[in-house]
Amino acid sequence: MTPAINELDAAGIAYTTHEYEHDGDGHDFGMEAATKLGLDPDQVFKTLLVTADGEQAVAIVPVSGKLALKAVGRALGAKRVEMCDPSVAERITGYVRGGISPFGQKKRLRTVVDEIATVYDVVYVSGGKRGLDIGVAPADLVTHLDAVVADVAAG
Repeated sequence: MTPAINELDAAGIAYTTHEYEHDGDGHDFGMEAATKLGLDPDQVFKTLLVTADGEQAVAIVPVSGKLALKAVGRALGAKRVEMCDPSVAERITGYVRGGISPFGQKKRLRTVVDEIATVYDVVYVSGGKRGLDIGVAPADLVTHLDAVVADVAAG
């Protein structure tokens, strides 16, 4: 069990788990998950940490695209947004890079979910370790994380 799964169980949120063999040498963890699980990359989401006006926040976008930092700033009402240093992201969330889940983090951070998530019945996010994704209803993702939904993905 990971902290993400424990949190979902405690909250009574329905989910499915999807395990795959992580290569160990790849850096595009989200695309690896989509490929190995045979899922649409637009439906698999990566959990990214940003620093917005000096405070960390979470942005959840499809693995098929990139994060639009200015759009995240607008969604959070922040003037300056940059990617969070990976070592800081790991320390704050309690997860390793490539396995950062939006659920079960050490501290609940402000969260933005890209609006494309709402067109699916199920989206897939990291389950809290490399090689494990969780399928969850977008409404549960947004509601449980008290997330803002906005257009924050770029191409």
